Amino acid sequence: MSRLFEPLSIGNLVLENRIVIAPMCQYSAEEGDAVDWHLIHLGHLVLSGAGLMILEATAVSPEGRISPGDLGLYSDRNETALGRVIEAVRKYSSMPIAVQISHAGRKASSRAPWEGGAQIPPADPFGWKTEAPSAVPHSEDEDVPLALDKAGLARIRDDFAATARRASRIGLEGIEIHGAHGYLLHQFLSPIANRRTDEYGGSLENRMRFPLEVFDAVRAAFPPEKPVWMRISATDWVADGWDIEGTVALSKALKARGCAAIHVTTGGVSPLQAIKLGPGYQVPYAQRVKAEVGLPTIAVGLITEPEQAEAIIANNEADAVSLARAMLYDPRWPWHAAAKLGAHVAAPKQYWRSQPREYKDLFENARTGQR
Repeated sequence: MSRLFEPLSIGNLVLENRIVIAPMCQYSAEEGDAVDWHLIHLGHLVLSGAGLMILEATAVSPEGRISPGDLGLYSDRNETALGRVIEAVRKYSSMPIAVQISHAGRKASSRAPWEGGAQIPPADPFGWKTEAPSAVPHSEDEDVPLALDKAGLARIRDDFAATARRASRIGLEGIEIHGAHGYLLHQFLSPIANRRTDEYGGSLENRMRFPLEVFDAVRAAFPPEKPVWMRISATDWVADGWDIEGTVALSKALKARGCAAIHVTTGGVSPLQAIKLGPGYQVPYAQRVKAEVGLPTIAVGLITEPEQAEAIIANNEADAVSLARAMLYDPRWPWHAAAKLGAHVAAPKQYWRSQPREYKDLFENARTGQR
């Protein structure tokens, strides 16, 4: 029996297997609204046979968008647009769908990757003034963000909670809070970005304070029977930055507050990062969190081969694997993984006749007949 295709519970949410579709920004929304691209893109992925899909980083406010094209869930129009997409894809798939909610902080107001990804200056018609823990830009040549005051912190906490309520209303089954990749909550955690001298800066306890307050606000706003978890960058890959010890401490504090899982990634807070790339290069960080915290742990990072994913689960390095680029390149990755590992996978009945002759039991409950 393949370990990768065993069920997994994240809180009360039961996944049919341990393959997670990671959040992948599409930079294709209009004023935060999901459009037909999202219907095509997400409709494609929910047919993949993965255990869970997490929607792309979804902004809690206009200022929290990474780019002008970011998906948002901060207005009635956003809610209606995304609700339309979710309702449509749910007609053809029972895959659980969660959403990653986010504020980009000082990394907001950026161009899409295919436009170079550079910061858009506030004076540009498509740009805006960014906000952050401290008046420290991501790069020296970028516009200096506004340092958030107490009123700004309260506003952002309220924005996260309001987005959580909208996510509940459109029927999403889980929420992942984005505390990674150099965005606002990660900026509070990292001494590279957080130079505050009040109760939100300085010590590890102080730097964790705002992310934990946001988690509490989201947890209180989302139905208690549905899980909330966080994605964390386990290291900044920069000396004297955020590290694995802080990640373990934060994960333990989140667990005490009812966090259902930890999605472990790395990097993003500084252009000085020196990442040591290689297959599964971030998995050891997930393994440490799993061992020391005891929450369901999701690993990510150059996991591309079924045998590699199977070994990560079988060796207790993580409880689930999260795929992004590999899933875009091969949207039927879970089908092919199940075939290689001798497992079964859900597939839409419209595709049952595509089951290869050599894998007669690949698709669960498949049956066909024709006159």
